[in-house]
Amino acid sequence: MRVENSFIPVEGVGETTERRLWEQGITHWEEFYPDAVGETTGRRIESFIDRASDRLRAGDADFFAREFPSAEQWRLFETFRENACFFDIETTGLDERRNEVTTVSARLGGETTTLVQGRDLYDDALRDLFADADLLVTFNGKRFDVPFLEANFDVSLSDTPHLDLMYPCRRLDLTGGLKTIEGEIGIDRDRPDISGREAVQLWHQYERGDESALETLISYNREDVENLEPLTERVNERLERSVLPETATLQ
Repeated sequence: MRVENSFIPVEGVGETTERRLWEQGITHWEEFYPDAVGETTGRRIESFIDRASDRLRAGDADFFAREFPSAEQWRLFETFRENACFFDIETTGLDERRNEVTTVSARLGGETTTLVQGRDLYDDALRDLFADADLLVTFNGKRFDVPFLEANFDVSLSDTPHLDLMYPCRRLDLTGGLKTIEGEIGIDRDRPDISGREAVQLWHQYERGDESALETLISYNREDVENLEPLTERVNERLERSVLPETATLQ
């Protein structure tokens, strides 16, 4: 599912109208013709397609993040996945005002980078890490990772389009933490299965001189990030099947 397959951002177009268009074989903006809907809705859809086509050619992910309903942000992924940045952080606790960020891992363009407190985790490095991202992808990042980073560093992420997978997972009745959901949909882990509390303990062990504890923490943090991409793909596949009529085929 790409943004070009979607009509739901248009005023007056809900799930029922969009599904009816798909059932008629109108599964892409290029296939739309006004007679498929009422006159007023037809004009609105044509106007949206004109504006959206320009913004798509410009690679303007911000436009689509504003236009699409919050529950439909998952549809941005396939369109902007080339510059999607999957990221996750580890901290010394849950309070961004009292606790610190220990590691940040981000995956963009098939490469994963990890920044570590006291080594290379600084404002400039963080800004560089996210500079090329058209879309942020996290699990519970809107409530945790982004506020934590913005409270602890001179970095602004709130204005970047953000797909927080926790919400589309809930739409599919996939609840619990990231590792629980991974298990439910068949994503395996090669590295140690560590709890949040154990991650904090690993950092304190490293502060006391245990370099192997840091290696384990980094490995855990990186696997969280590297598993986000297949999770996004599988969640999108399930959501697409849930909204698309069986007779419709996307181009």
